[in-house]
Amino acid sequence: MTNRAGFIHYLRLDGKGSAREIEGNFERAWNDKNGIVWFHLDFSEETTKDWLIEQSGLSKLTVEMLTSDDTRPRVTAAGGGLLICLRAINCNPGSDADDMVSLRLWISENRILSMRRRRVEAINDIRESLKNTAGPVNSADFLVYLCSSITGRISGVVSDIDEALDSLEDSMLEKERPALRTEILTYRRMIIGLRKYIVPQKEVLAQLQLERMPWLSDMGKLQLRENAERVARCLDDLDAARDHAAMTQEELNARLSEQMNQTIFMMSIVATIFLPLGLITGLLGINVGGIPGTESPWAFIIVCVLMLVIAIGLYLIFKKKQIFVSRQTDDGGKRKK
Repeated sequence: MTNRAGFIHYLRLDGKGSAREIEGNFERAWNDKNGIVWFHLDFSEETTKDWLIEQSGLSKLTVEMLTSDDTRPRVTAAGGGLLICLRAINCNPGSDADDMVSLRLWISENRILSMRRRRVEAINDIRESLKNTAGPVNSADFLVYLCSSITGRISGVVSDIDEALDSLEDSMLEKERPALRTEILTYRRMIIGLRKYIVPQKEVLAQLQLERMPWLSDMGKLQLRENAERVARCLDDLDAARDHAAMTQEELNARLSEQMNQTIFMMSIVATIFLPLGLITGLLGINVGGIPGTESPWAFIIVCVLMLVIAIGLYLIFKKKQIFVSRQTDDGGKRKK
């Protein structure tokens, strides 16, 4: 099969779960209404848009919607078929899962047009199923299969996020690490990115149940409704994960703040003890006449003993006022003796 730039593949479904490559004039096969043909295109290629405008038979408005920069999930009846924009998990190497890839579809009873800029694993799933004679048999089955594959991967990513947050919480309980804050923020941004597209995608799947297309059977609508409910459950799980991440971050911030307060407190105690000692050494160190003890061989020992007595005295005063004990009680939640 010879591919034109922008044409990834063009297949004819046999209605038995398999498909074969179209040989010869594939453009004539697109306009032939015998059987079901599936064209998969890369809309970033200029030749793709030229073909859509000149030879696809689709209206100018439909072509503009298929190639527009607005990739928010939506569904519209156009040209006797359904124009659908979906978002799928980005499984490309080096990409983030929340950077969801755009997939545009135009589906009628005997023609399927799918378009993407970046690779979509759900499309590869359908191709593999067709190779194994276990793929979609008609347009409605194709739409259901595609939505199920996309929804399944979304569900898997949501489950991974939930498990990762549980692991981060366990790590925080064992030992607080400042790096955990960055990891939690990463997952919070991922949740926001996923919700941005999953919310309208749920609405798209719900709206598909209401579309009155003769080729979209009641069974197909029932399966699409099941996919819509799965997406709704994913959104509920994302909301729970978002709250979980927020609570974990608040607890982590409180623990790190308490650690810093404890450090500052101990430094304040040390500074308080050494402040009078520094005053004494400062007075004795000034280079003026009249410093007591300059002629006595015991002066240095007496001063050292005096400073030691002052330090011990301050420590006993702090202990009597229960400064150390009360601080330990506040930090640890229980009194340490």
